[in-house]
Amino acid sequence: MYRLFVAINLPEIVTQKLNEFCFGLPGAKWVGQERMHLTLRFIGEVNGAVFRDVEEALEAVHVEPFELTLKGIGYFPPRRDPETLWIGVENNGAVAHLRNKVESVLVRTGLEPENRKFFPHVALARLKGTPANRVARFMAENGLFRIEPFPVREFHLYSSFLASEGAVYTIEASYGLRAKGSSAW
Repeated sequence: MYRLFVAINLPEIVTQKLNEFCFGLPGAKWVGQERMHLTLRFIGEVNGAVFRDVEEALEAVHVEPFELTLKGIGYFPPRRDPETLWIGVENNGAVAHLRNKVESVLVRTGLEPENRKFFPHVALARLKGTPANRVARFMAENGLFRIEPFPVREFHLYSSFLASEGAVYTIEASYGLRAKGSSAW
């Protein structure tokens, strides 16, 4: 069985900047630079045949390269005790367009549609027992954090293995962004 998701990998300079303020919250288990990404679609556990279907189907995604800007800090779930601290994405429509194309080809392979509303973000920490007032203060102190736009030229199919030290991610396939009919990567 394979545990799969589709995501945008972040450039090292971006993960370094994010890592610079990943401290100071009790009960926070920080994600770590090597695992920072922007999930487009969580697939879950599939067998080898479905894995191959997904891998092949994603080749049909044709989207122009775009720029992405990270900004704004928040947490999930809203209106309850914070469990995940994240940095958001400045809305330019491009990442949602890519996600919709990915979703479309995956549903055509027979996967169930994603029921959750897409909210692009990069997880920074898992929170356990972190006081809400400390999260609020952290967000207030870092609320204006913004990373300059960076190019997105590809997305990836990842597998995930849950180990005792946390999830281990492996890129199984990469897909260059390009306009339909373009062979340039």
